[in-house]
Order: sequence, then structure tokens, then C-alpha cells
Amino acid sequence: MMAGKRKAPPSKNPLTAKRGPSQATVIGTVVVVAFAAVVGFGVFWNNQPADVVVPQNATAQGISTGNAAAAKKIDIYLDFQCPACKQFQQLSGSTVDELRDSGQAEVIYHPIAILDNTSPDRFSSRSAAAAGCVAEAGAFPQWEKLMYENQPREGDAGLTTAQMAQLAQQAGAQGDVTSCIEDERFEPWAQSITQQAFQAEVQSTPTVKVDGQTIDNPVPDALKQAVAS
Repeated sequence: MMAGKRKAPPSKNPLTAKRGPSQATVIGTVVVVAFAAVVGFGVFWNNQPADVVVPQNATAQGISTGNAAAAKKIDIYLDFQCPACKQFQQLSGSTVDELRDSGQAEVIYHPIAILDNTSPDRFSSRSAAAAGCVAEAGAFPQWEKLMYENQPREGDAGLTTAQMAQLAQQAGAQGDVTSCIEDERFEPWAQSITQQAFQAEVQSTPTVKVDGQTIDNPVPDALKQAVAS
């Protein structure tokens, strides 16, 4: 579990982005403090469960949406507590949907938990675990949008179990997801994905990759160009 965060140097990726859908907008990132310096990589790895239960409609690596045989693959590493992830969703979410729904790209979401220190109730971990419940219920992409629309301010308490479940139902979840979210059934799965993210040298959220190549500023045009190349 992360114990802090630091901002990226402004010369590389400023967090002070313009408002609105301008293509000139720079999507900010929440930069992760070096993981080994916080808790020690070996400690985190040793705490991982031997057998991780994977949600239906997901894999051990994340939540795959769209055509798995598509020519391109988009990987999105996100934290539901991350303000910059909300910014990315608002600016580029419809482009991601377009690339997926048109069959141009498979989109794999990696919900990770790195920002528990910014809320008093482990919202980062709870929401990452809840993502597995919602994926199993077949409603993740729409739920992701609703989660960011209702994202609490940094430092405030996160959404409750009931609120996350209500958003899941609003997104079209099949069945009762409340008990799954309440039990944090897929927290080990979310922890495993978080560990994989650090192994993949993910340094910030959001991190967006197209065929393994990080898109430094994943605005709509940059995503379209990367998928078309």
C-alpha cells in the first residue's frame, strides 16, 4: 500500500491543465512515490495471496473490453481516487469508447490502489476491489464513467459500499453486486494488479499504453494516432 505521492516536475508533465475539451490540454498524472522506498518491494510481494480469485469477465491482469482480436491493444492503469484519472476520462473517455466499439482496439483496464493515503477510508483499495465485482456483473465501462462523475475530493471520505453498488446498478450491472463490494471479495485481485503495475514500471496514474508504448499525454488525437500507426 502506498504511503504518499509526489508531483511530476512541471517541465515534464504539469498538473495545472486547462479546463475544457481542448486538444492542447495536458492530462495531468498523480506520480507514485518509488514503491520500494515506501514499503519495500519484497514485503509487498510476500503479502500477495498464492491463489487470486479472478472475477468473471476479467483476467488476472485486468478487465478486457472489446474485441480481443483487435489489431491494437490499449492498456489503462487507473485509480478511482486519482483526480488526473477523472480528467483523462472526461477528456479522452469517449475516444477510448470509439476505438473499442469500432473494433480498432481492445481496451484493458487495470484498476490499481495507490492512493489510500489520500482518503480516510481506503477508498482507493475499496474501489479497485469493487471494479472486479462490477466487471463480473458486466457493467464496468459505464460504471467507470459514473465513478469519476461522482469522485470525492482528495482528502474526503470515499464513496460508500451502497453508493458504489447504486452506481453499478445504474450502469446496468446484472444481479446483486452489493455483497461482493461490501465483502471486498476481489481485493486480492486488485492488489495483484497493483503489484503487476509496479513490475511493469508504471510510474503514475493514469498511465495509458498502446501496444506497450506509453502515451505521454493521452489526449484524443494522440490516442487516435497511436492506434492508427
